[in-house]
Amino acid sequence: MVHGPYAPKVTHVKINRKQVMLAKLRKSCSCTPQKLKIFLMDFLPVLRWLPKYKCKEYIWGDVMSGLVIGIILVPQAIAYSLLAGLKPIYSLYTSFFANIIYFLMGTSRHVSVGIFSLISLMVGQVVDRELLLAGFDLNDDASPALGDVSLLNDTQSNTTVSSSSFKAHLFRLFFVSPQVLMGIFRLGFISMYLSEAVLDGFATGASLTILTAQVKYLIGIKIPRSQGHGMLVITWINILRNISQANICDVITSAICILVLVTAKELGDRYKHKLKFPLPTELVVIVVATLVSHYGKLNEVYASSVSGAIPTGFIPPKVPPFNLMLRVAVDALPLAIVSFVFTVSLSEMCAKKYAYSIKANQEMFAVGFCNIIPSFFHSFATSAALAKTLVKTSTGCQTQVSGVISAMVVLLVLLFLAPLFYSLQKCVLACIIIVSLRGALRKFRDVPSRYHMNKVDTFVWIVTMFASALISTEIGLLVGIVFSLLCVIVRTQRPRTALLGQIQDTNFYEDDLEYENLSSVPKVKIFRFEAPLYYANKDYFLKSLYRLTNLDPNLEVARRKKYEKKEKQHLKKGDHTTANGLGIGETTLQLVTKQTDFQALVVDCSSILFLDTTGVNTLKEILKDYKVLNISVLLACCNPSVIDSLKRGGYFGKDFGNMQEMLFYSIHNAVQFAKDQKLPADCSV
Repeated sequence: MVHGPYAPKVTHVKINRKQVMLAKLRKSCSCTPQKLKIFLMDFLPVLRWLPKYKCKEYIWGDVMSGLVIGIILVPQAIAYSLLAGLKPIYSLYTSFFANIIYFLMGTSRHVSVGIFSLISLMVGQVVDRELLLAGFDLNDDASPALGDVSLLNDTQSNTTVSSSSFKAHLFRLFFVSPQVLMGIFRLGFISMYLSEAVLDGFATGASLTILTAQVKYLIGIKIPRSQGHGMLVITWINILRNISQANICDVITSAICILVLVTAKELGDRYKHKLKFPLPTELVVIVVATLVSHYGKLNEVYASSVSGAIPTGFIPPKVPPFNLMLRVAVDALPLAIVSFVFTVSLSEMCAKKYAYSIKANQEMFAVGFCNIIPSFFHSFATSAALAKTLVKTSTGCQTQVSGVISAMVVLLVLLFLAPLFYSLQKCVLACIIIVSLRGALRKFRDVPSRYHMNKVDTFVWIVTMFASALISTEIGLLVGIVFSLLCVIVRTQRPRTALLGQIQDTNFYEDDLEYENLSSVPKVKIFRFEAPLYYANKDYFLKSLYRLTNLDPNLEVARRKKYEKKEKQHLKKGDHTTANGLGIGETTLQLVTKQTDFQALVVDCSSILFLDTTGVNTLKEILKDYKVLNISVLLACCNPSVIDSLKRGGYFGKDFGNMQEMLFYSIHNAVQFAKDQKLPADCSV
């Protein structure tokens, strides 16, 4: 037990701390009406903003925006079902539920959540793989593997569900798990590790894969559905082998639809400031194409592939089986990350533009529950979509009430209008998908300007794009992330280094790459290292320093010792001159003067963000090595964390007494200090 006058006081402090900790724990574990209210409002943000809804100000914009998005959603939902390998009914379910749930849980006022081409493609790859493992033929359109929903209204059937539905909602259930877990553990910061170059490269590479997957529908040929790595190359080989079997009806229809869609999109982009809302070109094309296909009997006469029966109503909810959990859960992580990153990126873009804030972790919950709840209704994965979000903002959207309106439009199709799309050709849907990829494919035009702006980001984009297209979308995303992080590491391992000169008639110092006609400082070398100094770049730091100053202290010391040894040998022989005919003292002086043309080394630490133990030891090493040569080492522009690391590492000694002669707030102060030192004629300190 501690005795003395301070013992009671210490005991009292310990008791207070214990009581405070217990009080905090008790408070955090308690459940009060106020805390329950805050929890509900955080979990359902709609409870915060809906009571403040300004009906007269917002309702017209929300209704118009909701109607336009709903009209666009219908043809896109039907088209994107081709990517997911499912019947169109499942995309309609997805669009309906996603809009309702995000209305309740989302924090963005403008984001449009639902089907997204990249997500549909990634889902389709997993569904195809699981169906192949189950023994189904992916190339048989009559196979239940592609979504036989003839038992849709059979509410008595609890054991028979279509294979594709089975796989789709199984996949969807486990797709959501990572998102919900990331939201619970507040892992929203993960999105920071996906750079713009990685996302753009991934989107472009995946767009090439999507384009390739739709070519067979454009020209009406039947080829094996490729799976696994290299799908793009294998698919193109099969297309070229079977090009002679192209369906002329589908080719003509595709050419006309692409021409109409592209022309309408280009005109819409050019005159969008004059249009109150974008033209529903996709819907017009689908309606006209369906009428032509139905009355022209294109399926019967020309064997053109059509969408087939799209039933009305809802499949009864069913708990997905869990026997394939582990196989599917592995594929869930990249899907969850892609979905979350695209949603948060679009949410932040809209929030910045319209001056409000979002919560990244709540967005994880919102997108997660947009997946987990509808999984029991045979929907598949959802995400925010850029094109529909831009349309939403351009048509006067004010709040997520517009999402409810869009959901009502989709519901109308689900309940009554779906069978009308029976005769719609699949090549028309493929045209809609391909035209929607214009934005991502245009990234190729930006490569020169991107390269001019930042070469490293351009290489990240190229690597991610090729990996996503030529290997697989999931592997491509992983390759992009790893390569991007490696580029960051390499840039810190081999950063830019320079010797600085003084800008004439100023107190500032820069390198000759930025300024011309710089003045060198007599007997002072100023070295800049533009990266943190840590274990991975310690050797590069030393090599760059020795190369730029033209002096390696270790080699110089060894050289001097070598000459000193020779001089001693001459003295023993009684010869007081060297081979050069100079006196011993003259030889040493000449060598020192020749090799050491500076008396002080100033290290510009303004770009050194931190030091690890190796970094501190490296600076201590050069301090010691240059001291042997009578050269001062001065540090300038150190930030507080670097100074703290130096103190804790013993760089200034035990009492910090010489710290003011080793550390300076600016380069100019360090240079003036070096100039003011009284030096003997041999340039030693």
